[in-house]
Amino acid sequence: MKLNEIRDNEGSTKNRMRVGRGIGSGKGKTGGRGVKGQTSRSGVAIKGFEGGQMPLHRRLPKRGFNKPNAIDLNEVNVGRIQQAIEAGKLDKGAAVTVESLVAAGVVSKPRDGVKILGVGELKTKLSFQVAGASKSAVEAIEKAGGSVTLLGGVAQA
Repeated sequence: MKLNEIRDNEGSTKNRMRVGRGIGSGKGKTGGRGVKGQTSRSGVAIKGFEGGQMPLHRRLPKRGFNKPNAIDLNEVNVGRIQQAIEAGKLDKGAAVTVESLVAAGVVSKPRDGVKILGVGELKTKLSFQVAGASKSAVEAIEKAGGSVTLLGGVAQA
């Protein structure tokens, strides 16, 4: 056997059907779409229709609940704040607030506030004025000599 003798098995490939190319082809005129109606037109897909039977997406029960007044907090790790300080984007003396984090580029937009999480290491003494903080984050901040002030008006999550 040589490389130039390799080919597919007999009958493994078919030529594609050229639809709508005259009545002699067997797929002319309506092009296999039948006559009139919604599915004979272009751009139609009847999604989820099961011939009148109740579709699967309506047979299954609804699950879950979307809380209408849920708070949407930015989550920032203490390690990320330390990176911003080392890069010179956050001021060491000033309090860390939502506005200062947005200005430093740590978070993209204010949302409902910031929650500080405890991943990473904080070496700088900072005072935080934020909507929330995890226990590990508070420990890391106090270990570095800083303080955390939780702002009112936002339920703690």
